[in-house]
Amino acid sequence: IKDNFSAIAASYANWRPEYPEALFTFLASLTKEHDAALDCGTGNGQAAKHLAAYYKQVQATDISAAQLQHAVVMPNIQYSISPAEKTIFPKNYFDIICAAQAAHWFNHDIFYIEAERILKPGGIIAFIGYALIEVNKNVDEVIHILYKEILGKYWDKERRYIDDHYQSLPFPYTVITIPQFEINCEWNLPQLLGYLSTWSALSHFKKINKHDPLQQLLPALQKAWGSNDLIKTIHFPIISKIAAAKKDSFKNKL
Repeated sequence: IKDNFSAIAASYANWRPEYPEALFTFLASLTKEHDAALDCGTGNGQAAKHLAAYYKQVQATDISAAQLQHAVVMPNIQYSISPAEKTIFPKNYFDIICAAQAAHWFNHDIFYIEAERILKPGGIIAFIGYALIEVNKNVDEVIHILYKEILGKYWDKERRYIDDHYQSLPFPYTVITIPQFEINCEWNLPQLLGYLSTWSALSHFKKINKHDPLQQLLPALQKAWGSNDLIKTIHFPIISKIAAAKKDSFKNKL
C-alpha cells in the first residue's frame, strides 16, 4: 500500500483545495437513506466534513496516521486507520462510499468486493477528485513545465487516472452522469506554491535529487504571476466516477 502523504500531512491539510458544497448536495440526493457514509482515503477529512452535513454518521478511514492527526473534528465523524480494501464494518451498512482524490491509489479488484459487502443494496459508490490546476495561459505554461518536463518521470503510475479524468479507472458499474462541478479558489502566489509543494511527484523528486525544483522555477512563476500578493482565480476541474452498485451484475463484470 502506497503512502505518499504522511511526510507532508501538515502541508496537505493547509494547502489542498476545498470541494464545493454543491457536489455533496448532489451526491446526497442520490441515496434513498442518509444513515451512514464512508469516506475512504479520507486524508484530513476534506470530503468527510461535507458528508457529515447530510448523513447521520460518517466513518472516515485512511492508512496514514499522520494525515488523520490533521483531520477535521466533527461530532458525527469517526476516523480510523484502515485500508479501503479491508474494513471492519458490517454488511449492508453504508448508503454511500466516497473516495475523494484517493480512488486511483486503490487495489480496485479487492476494493469492489469489500464495497459490495458493506454497501446497502443499491448504495452509491462515488469516486471524486480534481484534475490539473488551471490559472491562465502564462501561469499554466510554467506549471506544465513543472508537471511534465521536470516531474514527469517522478509521478506514480496511478497518476494516469487523474490525467485522463478517471476515464480508464477500473469501474464495474454503469456510470451516473452528473453535472459539471469545479473547484474555484482565490489564491496569491505563496498559496499556489503551497499547493504545488503537496504534489507527490515533487516529494519523490526531492528525495532522490536532494533539491526543490520549485526554486528553479520560481523566477518564471513570479514573472507569469506578478506580485506575490496578487490574487488570481484558480480552477480545478472536478473528475468523477459515480454509480449505484448493482449486486446482481457485479460479479460478472470483474
